[in-house]
Amino acid sequence: MARPLPEIVRIEWPPGHDAPPPATDATLDRAADVLRRGGLVAIPTETVYGLAADALDEAAVDGIFRAKGRPATNPLIVHVADVAMARSLAAPWPEMAERIAAALWPGPVTVVVPKGPSVPDVVTAGGSTVALRCPAHPLARRLIERSGIPLAAPSANRSEQVSPTTAHHVLESLGSKVGLILDGGPCERGIESTVIDCTVTPPRILRPGPLTRSDLEAAVGGPVVWPAADEAATGPARSPGSRARHYCPKTALELPADPAARVQAHLAAGRRVGWLVLVADERARTLAGSRDLVAVPMPTDPAAYARQLYATLHALDQRQLDRIVADPPPADEAWRAVADRLSRAAEPGAGS
Repeated sequence: MARPLPEIVRIEWPPGHDAPPPATDATLDRAADVLRRGGLVAIPTETVYGLAADALDEAAVDGIFRAKGRPATNPLIVHVADVAMARSLAAPWPEMAERIAAALWPGPVTVVVPKGPSVPDVVTAGGSTVALRCPAHPLARRLIERSGIPLAAPSANRSEQVSPTTAHHVLESLGSKVGLILDGGPCERGIESTVIDCTVTPPRILRPGPLTRSDLEAAVGGPVVWPAADEAATGPARSPGSRARHYCPKTALELPADPAARVQAHLAAGRRVGWLVLVADERARTLAGSRDLVAVPMPTDPAAYARQLYATLHALDQRQLDRIVADPPPADEAWRAVADRLSRAAEPGAGS
């Protein structure tokens, strides 16, 4: 017998109010009870929607991996209510993590620190480090406080697919694999958190995200680096989002050097194409008149582009297209997170 679709419950916290409405608080209490009993709840954060479970309950965390079809080698981020909860999960809590948390938490940055004994190995893919984040979304933090437990919460979608930035995206991807979805509206940031390894000196960014290297260097008061291009990965991964293929729409995505030429070739071959247009030059304006092309003007500000990216890919996946083509983003630091998501979402070698 087929399992029923999940219940989607709207939650909100109007600006300027000290507490959310009673109905929202009651829903959070209900969700906290589900989590304490080992269940899964899809929750909003400022980055993307997460599929949450009790991070200290091995069976509950196993449920995340099963629901997502996620490889056991891909570690999870643990969400905490505050720095005190984070310290309780680390052994020890590094000075660099303390500086980042003091300056940038709550916020879209995850610190990788030595794992404490209370954290199950399933959370860390068997590794000796754990990734911790205090979300800026007030309802996510209130849920953690209400449940009294840290929450493992990767993106609430099937593994390697486009991350969800609305409750509807969660429903489309996971369906009956989750029983309760808390609808907090569209996510503010739209892409996953920046991940920084605080177990090495200088600290290293393992995954680009909304906060840049400059933001992190200001927080730690010193240099922050990227892993060397030829650095070989040994042992369990320390950060999620490090697989070569990730964030993929169902429609094949291409990231060619000459997007207008690629779009023109697809149209000439009778294919229906979605185009994420960053530079609306004369060729783009000419091609935009084709009935087989869905051209989407994308923001020229990197933060706005990131906020719109996943929602745009979800929308294009509904159009029964043959290809999605994306203009390559600028090569500067501010665009690094967008470039990372697009490159991992693109078909290998497509359009080169």
